[in-house]
Amino acid sequence: MIFTRWSARLPGTQRRAAARSDRAAPRPASGPPSAAAPSAGPAAPDDTPAAPTGATTGSVPAARAEHTDPAPARDLTPEALPPTVDALSVHDILGSIPALVAVVYGPEHRLAYVNGAYAHVFGPRPAGHTAREALPELDELGLLPLMDQVLRSGRPRTVKSRKVPAGPGGDRSRDAYYTFTCTPIEVAASGPAPDPEVACIAPHKGVLVFGAEVTDQIESAERLRASEARQREAAVTLQRSLLPQELEQPDDLRVAATYQPGGTDAAVGGDWYDVITLGAGRTALVIGDVMGRGVRAAAVMGQLRTAVRAYARLDLPPHEVIQLLDGLAAEIDASQIATCVYAVHDPNEGRLVYSSAGHLPILVRNPDGTVRRAAEPTGPPLGTGGWLHTSGSVPLVPGSSAVLYTDGLVERRDKDIDDGVEALERAFAGAAGAPDIVCDRLLRSLGITAAHDDDVAILVVQNPERTGHDAELFHNAALELHGGTEAAPRARAFASGVLASWRFSPELHDLGVLAASELVANSLQHGTPPMRLRLRRTDRRLIVEVTDGDDHLPRRRRAEPADEAGRGISIVATIASSWGSRRTPGGGKAVWCEFALPHGQAHGPAAG
Repeated sequence: MIFTRWSARLPGTQRRAAARSDRAAPRPASGPPSAAAPSAGPAAPDDTPAAPTGATTGSVPAARAEHTDPAPARDLTPEALPPTVDALSVHDILGSIPALVAVVYGPEHRLAYVNGAYAHVFGPRPAGHTAREALPELDELGLLPLMDQVLRSGRPRTVKSRKVPAGPGGDRSRDAYYTFTCTPIEVAASGPAPDPEVACIAPHKGVLVFGAEVTDQIESAERLRASEARQREAAVTLQRSLLPQELEQPDDLRVAATYQPGGTDAAVGGDWYDVITLGAGRTALVIGDVMGRGVRAAAVMGQLRTAVRAYARLDLPPHEVIQLLDGLAAEIDASQIATCVYAVHDPNEGRLVYSSAGHLPILVRNPDGTVRRAAEPTGPPLGTGGWLHTSGSVPLVPGSSAVLYTDGLVERRDKDIDDGVEALERAFAGAAGAPDIVCDRLLRSLGITAAHDDDVAILVVQNPERTGHDAELFHNAALELHGGTEAAPRARAFASGVLASWRFSPELHDLGVLAASELVANSLQHGTPPMRLRLRRTDRRLIVEVTDGDDHLPRRRRAEPADEAGRGISIVATIASSWGSRRTPGGGKAVWCEFALPHGQAHGPAAG
């Protein structure tokens, strides 16, 4: 298809084509218009010029350089045509733009030109001198090596956000930022310079330095970063305020924890940990993770942590605490998924009893340095409902340690999470020292830095192996009671002898014997065999505990003057620092009380 003939028939095409032909082809100085073009057609027989062929055949005169009305074309003189880009002065263009422009040539980068904006910022610059002499600011900004690269490679280079400090020379009343682009150019000789700022006497390869001010963008970015930093600081402060401000330090364990928020944004996560002393030497250890990030996750975390502390005061088995949390999590926000481990350490048993709701396994390092994972059971995350959680246990004997952690420590986008847990096992096996030192070493070993993209919480627990003087501060003594009328006298005699051997003061000795007598009497009256009296001392307190086979928990009540019973627990609550009761895993209950040791006896046996 020949598109020329078709396009010539489009409306208005003839006039535009004719105008282009007039401008493109030279016209003769004189003569009729027909002399500049071939004949429009054969002459008529009577020598009268024939009508144009296009009038009868449909051809367009403009397509064959034929003009039916050349007068308008003759009126378009060169002076009347609009100017082209080639007619504009580059010097005038560069001089009128607000960006900084400098032109240098030759291997020494001799100055050929600076525009008014450049002189306004840095002051006038002498042409013909090298850039190191005439443009010292480019050397300070580190552009001279870049200009060398541009001149050698012939490719442009750009540096972003270079600071031009305020100072003498030009208008630099405040710091400014510029993005500089160095572009290779050909600088041609132009004879005598029409402007004192222009100097180039021979053609050379050169570099055009173009500096666009980006001060407003840089200041806006800095304000945005400062705002984000304040928001992140507020979010982290909120997160940390929901965590324990100071960990409770149990008598028998050494604990330390660390929390590191992930990433640099303001959306903190919902990781948390806690240590709760339950009484009678027992300690609850908690770690959990609310999935997601932001204030909502932190708020849910705070509610769950508060609920855990409330449930812990009930001294329930771990699986019952998790069961209660499961229902509460669904009520708080069913869309938020949370995992949690609740574990209880009993120094009398030397074990860690725990229940897990979808959380990663506890790691325990034995005294010989081997590391084992706490086995199942592990239920689904909190808030799913319909699951009956159970408890498991793992030995935590003197000399062993345990670590509880969130998934941010071991989870990586490019690796399976089991690989991360194995890496943690290896790191934990070689991490010696105090619990806080172990936390730091685990963070370093797992590659956790400030740029890590997920929150990390770690809780390290150590059951130290005591020797020498420390071992003298921790003692246990137990007596099996078989019931009968002789049980109460035997209990009083046993308690008196043990407390005397521990060389307590007479006052504390008598209070301990009285508490043991009342608890045993209460158990004999309301409990069932088997019964046991246990006395335990630590470096801070004396603990008296009685267990029996009945699961009915006693409560303190006001005894009327005529009542013959009901005063035992009130007496114990009055003389002891604290008291409590709980159900035991195998059935039955335990009732206990504590006496805080005086400062002198807390650091060693008193002289008897």
